Amino acid sequence: MCDRGLKRSVAFWAFVFIRTVTGLAGEGRSVWKKDLNFSPVNGTQMFLYDTFPKKFLWGVGTGAFQVEGSWRKDGKGPSIWDHFMHSDFRDVASIDDSSNSYTFLDKDLTALDFLGVTFYQFSISWPRLFPTGLVANANEKGLHYYNTLIDSLVHRNIEPIVTLYHWDLPLALQEKYGGWKNESVIDIFSDYATFCFQIFGDRVKYWITIHNPYLVAWHGYGTGMHAPGERGKIAAVYTVGHNLIKAHAKVWHNYNTRFRPYQKGFLSITLGSHWIEPNKSDDTLDINKCQQSMERVLGWFAKPIHGDGDYPEELKNKLYSFLPNFTEAEKNYIKGTADFFAFSFGPNNFKPPNTLAKMGQNLSLNLREVLNWIKLEYTNPRILIAENGWFTDSHVKTEDTTAIYMMKNFINKVLQAIKYDRIDVFGYTAWSLLDGFEWQHAYSTRRGLFYVDFNSKQKERIPKSSALYYKETIQENGFSLKESTAASQGQFPCDFSWGITESVLKAESVASSPQFCDPNLYLWNVSGDGLLHRVKGVKLKTRPAQCTDFVSIKKQLDLLEKMKVTHYRFALDWSLILPNGDLSAINRQVLRYYRCVISELLKLNIKSMVTLYYPTHAYLGLPGPLLQRGGWLNQSTVQAFQNYAALCFQELGDLVKLWITINEPNRLSDVYNSSSNDTYQAAHNLLIAHARAWQIYDKQYRSFQHGLVSLSLHSDWAEPANPYFDSHLKAAERFLQFEIAWFADPIFKTGDYPAAMREYIGSKNKKGLSSSLLPYFTDEEKKLVKGAADFYALNHFTTRFVIHELQNGSWYEFDRDVQFLQDITCLSSPSRLAVVPWGMRKVLKWIKKTYGDIDVYITANGIDDQSLTNDELRNYYLRKYTQEVLKG
Repeated sequence: MCDRGLKRSVAFWAFVFIRTVTGLAGEGRSVWKKDLNFSPVNGTQMFLYDTFPKKFLWGVGTGAFQVEGSWRKDGKGPSIWDHFMHSDFRDVASIDDSSNSYTFLDKDLTALDFLGVTFYQFSISWPRLFPTGLVANANEKGLHYYNTLIDSLVHRNIEPIVTLYHWDLPLALQEKYGGWKNESVIDIFSDYATFCFQIFGDRVKYWITIHNPYLVAWHGYGTGMHAPGERGKIAAVYTVGHNLIKAHAKVWHNYNTRFRPYQKGFLSITLGSHWIEPNKSDDTLDINKCQQSMERVLGWFAKPIHGDGDYPEELKNKLYSFLPNFTEAEKNYIKGTADFFAFSFGPNNFKPPNTLAKMGQNLSLNLREVLNWIKLEYTNPRILIAENGWFTDSHVKTEDTTAIYMMKNFINKVLQAIKYDRIDVFGYTAWSLLDGFEWQHAYSTRRGLFYVDFNSKQKERIPKSSALYYKETIQENGFSLKESTAASQGQFPCDFSWGITESVLKAESVASSPQFCDPNLYLWNVSGDGLLHRVKGVKLKTRPAQCTDFVSIKKQLDLLEKMKVTHYRFALDWSLILPNGDLSAINRQVLRYYRCVISELLKLNIKSMVTLYYPTHAYLGLPGPLLQRGGWLNQSTVQAFQNYAALCFQELGDLVKLWITINEPNRLSDVYNSSSNDTYQAAHNLLIAHARAWQIYDKQYRSFQHGLVSLSLHSDWAEPANPYFDSHLKAAERFLQFEIAWFADPIFKTGDYPAAMREYIGSKNKKGLSSSLLPYFTDEEKKLVKGAADFYALNHFTTRFVIHELQNGSWYEFDRDVQFLQDITCLSSPSRLAVVPWGMRKVLKWIKKTYGDIDVYITANGIDDQSLTNDELRNYYLRKYTQEVLKG
């Protein structure tokens, strides 16, 4: 049975992509092998609304040197980073200007409580415990600090995950031994680790030996960007890496033998990496280069520890003269020395890009794919995301909107990896808890979930919007589908209209099949001159010209009949019908063509919705003389449009019951954009032109033609890019006021422009940020415009994610103070239109709330799809958007 309901008519017309990995263990190359027939709307590749496993661990991390501060307080010794910063970062203030967690521990704990995390990953400052690096008498105040921190975490049921070395080597070890270049440091590190296991191990169940050894070796001894700042000696780089691996292995064996039996803990090393995509996914050479790139970075440390105990063949072949060798005994000693795979994936692994082994391929932030590579290369280990997040510029305080979308994308990639790829990820560490010292970037970037004013005395921890988002994600243990209800089962009303829309329908000036109108008989001189010669004295029976003589009409009818639509929307070509812009020259042949189209459609029970004027950015569509006189900036164009509309109603109105005067007049700001005043004046004249056309129809033709007239407004939905900031909520509503209500309020509500729009422009004028002037309607014009539409016609394509951004200048786009943000987690078209089906339903609700329960025709809805035949993206789009219309 059909449901009865409000009459609605709809005209519909009509990527973010990764692959599920299948492959043999140890064959990471299969990650890059793309299925050329892979669907762009495969459910396993789109944003996943689901929850993480019940025992999934949610955490946040910091590095001691980055946040502790107090570098000379309470007996702490200097580290290589203290020395490096004060010698190489002369324009940077003291490290005491950092977050000073050493002094404000309680504020850190309050921040952790706010987030609701399962664990806190922090590092111990080696020189805070042992100023010279050698294990002797521990610094009591430093020891008290870490005991207090760990006890406080345990009291809160927050699991401490402790990193022993996050780059702050005691300076004394660097000066005496040359740091990690010297094997002697291995035993010293082991002694330090042993002390930590003895003192803290009763409360710590997760240990990290070294954080991201790749960066320690590569930037500390290669590029010189990190402490100790040595550069250019490739042999030193790989010697350091070699010693770091051996130091980790020694500590693991020590823990495994002496402490694990009764402490029952787990120990690993955090390995960091970039990710890379081949230029051509079907090019074996490109794929091999990607594999080599990963082996040179992640494989350098992962293969010895998580693999067979030795370096990747790529490194051994290319760097044989620099790369130290492991003995067979060392290989056996090193392999398997990790209880889980701790993985770091953040900006430090990607910057600066010129220092990465890209091999001519493309860097990528696809966390899911690199997790698949780890799975295949290292036999599906348990994985802890030990560091993940992105950065903002230093001037960004709490409104870190882009960080939300980066976090959303990263976390969802982890969820997809768990659910679809069966990758055993058991925890996620957002980086970092607080703003702090960001290594070679010092204080020029921020990575904290909590904002800290480094110049303040109290160093308050103020939650950023990313902290609010992360807290919400933890509470929900993933992602809930908030913006839409489940799919509805049901039918549209019986009188619901289904249509397809087209832009300007180009008319044939001459019928393509004139032979039936010519009474003469011809002979074709094939072997001679090849011409047709008329036979004198012979006349044939003819018939009158028919609409089907136009070949283009036949093709249109065939296509539309196959689609089973009830309506066909197309636009007339004003410049063809009235080439002079007035009634002095009427192209009757063009009018006949359009009448033929409409009449032939009616024979198939397809009704026409005819648009009088369909301008675009590329083709304004005005007759030449009108365009030369200024187009819509000249009020004479209003009268010309009225006359043109009246002619069309007169010639075609007996066959047409649905009219659109102007398509998307609210988008002509793209054309009349030399100043805001030009934009607003053109819009004003377009509104008056529409209203006059409607009034003509209402007074002269409606009584016997019984049709309906409106105009189509571009009506995309707007969402606040950052829902935690009131300024973004206001920006979203302001976008709707400037985009939709600009034209809809005068017609469907007040007869005047939106008060919110006029007030906002006025406030900008007072501040000297704009000189825009929104025109005023006379009392007569208000009466003319108000109510001049029989239904609401909307063109809807996407949802815009908007942010508030104050702008200075007299342009329409600047008057709105709105900028757009691309949600990288959304499925999108090749032209980057986000596929957000629930936006359709929201805009319909907004129209009803704002303008009452009026009839709505969706006169255009669709998306670009580059596929020639199998347009799966468009198919998905239409199915989902139609579902939202049904819900509405």
